[in-house]
Amino acid sequence: MTARPLRLSTTQADFETLFQQRLHWSADTDAAIEQRVADILADVKTRGDAAVLEYTARFDGLTAPNMAALELTQAELKAAFEGLPQVQQQALQDAAARVRAYHEAQKKASGESWTYRDADGTLLGQKVTPLDRVGIYVPGGKAAYPSSVLMNAIPAHVAGVQDIIMVVPTPKGDKNPLVLAAAYVAGVTRAFTIGGAQAVAALAYGTATVPAVDKITGPGNAYVAAAKRRVFGTVGIDMIAGPSEILVLADGSTPADWVAMDLFSQAEHDELAQSILLCPDAAYIDAVQASIDKLLPEMPRQDIIAASLNGRGALIHTRSMEEACAISNRIAPEHLEVSSHQPHAWEPLLKHAGAIFLGAYTSESLGDYCAGPNHVLPTSGTARFSSPLGVYDFQKRSSLIEVSEQGAQTLGQIASVLAHGEGLQAHARAAEMRLKP
Repeated sequence: MTARPLRLSTTQADFETLFQQRLHWSADTDAAIEQRVADILADVKTRGDAAVLEYTARFDGLTAPNMAALELTQAELKAAFEGLPQVQQQALQDAAARVRAYHEAQKKASGESWTYRDADGTLLGQKVTPLDRVGIYVPGGKAAYPSSVLMNAIPAHVAGVQDIIMVVPTPKGDKNPLVLAAAYVAGVTRAFTIGGAQAVAALAYGTATVPAVDKITGPGNAYVAAAKRRVFGTVGIDMIAGPSEILVLADGSTPADWVAMDLFSQAEHDELAQSILLCPDAAYIDAVQASIDKLLPEMPRQDIIAASLNGRGALIHTRSMEEACAISNRIAPEHLEVSSHQPHAWEPLLKHAGAIFLGAYTSESLGDYCAGPNHVLPTSGTARFSSPLGVYDFQKRSSLIEVSEQGAQTLGQIASVLAHGEGLQAHARAAEMRLKP
């Protein structure tokens, strides 16, 4: 098994063409998936629990007499936690504490209500309130992700959401204790062992057993992504996530083995994941390739890593670190490592990334599990206009306006002029009635 990421140099004549080809990834969903998802959503909306039970039996091989049999009790979540080895219990609690501390700080910085009064006594401001109920989707097919439970449930909890409903597929009824324990630690309110488009439909529309939510967050497969896209508008969603990505900006000062393993850390997710190195030192790029050759045979998921690196990976020689930063901004990666002995010299040049990891010791994997910031990040270049999942995703804002009698005299005249200009006489009259003779 070999892995040969595409070698490019920004000085070669066809760099731009090859670079764009390597970046390309289509988010278009297969037409057959779209139609199947549409049918499932419509069926669950019409038949509720009965449809969810049928699809769970068909797709997950999990047959249950009713939806109550698919709900995980708080006692079961607690038992899963208490049944873990002590080292796993402690790791979950430590990671949860750091994630909670970060999102508490985020809430204080940007999530509080505020008001002020004009000179005429008019009060203006913003009221921040949490969503009532959210649904979090936790993947449970090829792999289980307790970290996703922490990253989705804890900011919702910090935001003040009262009901956090978790859905997680459990093929053949195989429940992952770490996922259940993470739900216990993170404060999940209710949890159901259902997945796929049918779980998204149940959360969006509600059934006799599964309560309808206001927003759905969390990653999933193509069926889940298509379902989230279709129910948006009925409920809010966090994002439509594409394959995972890592971009490493390296100045050659970090051990090549470290960088190679960081590239592996995203490549091992799936064959469509993307790992890119940008570096102005050609000899260092050679060293990283040598590390890839040396370390790949040691990896249990070497087939997936190799397919990812061969199909979508790239090692790019740049003219300078400044040019590397400019290319990074064009890519707008999900994860961006600045693997340099002076990371803060380059950070001001970086505008677009889901998360920026500064310095050689800041591996992306620490952010995935326990550093504190959220690991649900924008992919496929959407970091140009969107942000990591956070407390703000579980809050909404209402404007506050209390016009004083004095203020109505000034504002009323302005509104009257503009309303007449728009031909909306009732608007104008409503403002004029409050003017003093």
